[in-house]
Amino acid sequence: MKKSKVFFKSITKYWFYMGIIIIIIIAIINLDLAIWLTLISVVLFIISFISSLFFEKNVVKLMENYYKIEDDMIAKELKRPLEKVQEKMYDLAQNQENKAWLIVYLNKRYIFYHQEIVNKFIKLYKEGQGEKEILEELQENDIQTRSEIKVIRDTLIKYQRLR
Repeated sequence: MKKSKVFFKSITKYWFYMGIIIIIIIAIINLDLAIWLTLISVVLFIISFISSLFFEKNVVKLMENYYKIEDDMIAKELKRPLEKVQEKMYDLAQNQENKAWLIVYLNKRYIFYHQEIVNKFIKLYKEGQGEKEILEELQENDIQTRSEIKVIRDTLIKYQRLR
């Protein structure tokens, strides 16, 4: 069963190149059929691109409804595979310099923090409070460990949002 799964993953990874090769071979034999296959391929590609855009919007919309949410809860809510949600959260985490919210990677999990938590953290940090005091203040927002505080701080510093 695992071998077939790996085979199908490799096919989906290189479907574009295989499609081009197949269309070129068919074009040698029958040009009209090759044109139709090209049009169908372009339409399918556009549909897959649009669906990925909708997925990203759904992930962001869902995340903004929570103060803190982890990738596994997002996957459950959206009924999508955890790997897809993690890929999308990775992409969002790479482009979060100008965002009010924050996505961090901790213990092989992506965690989203709402704008209010981030602003409260920045305020407490600028007041000179230590990790313990910040943790005590933010425990009402489901932040439970010092490692979360550290990774939030490090991520904010990385994106120059904590000065």
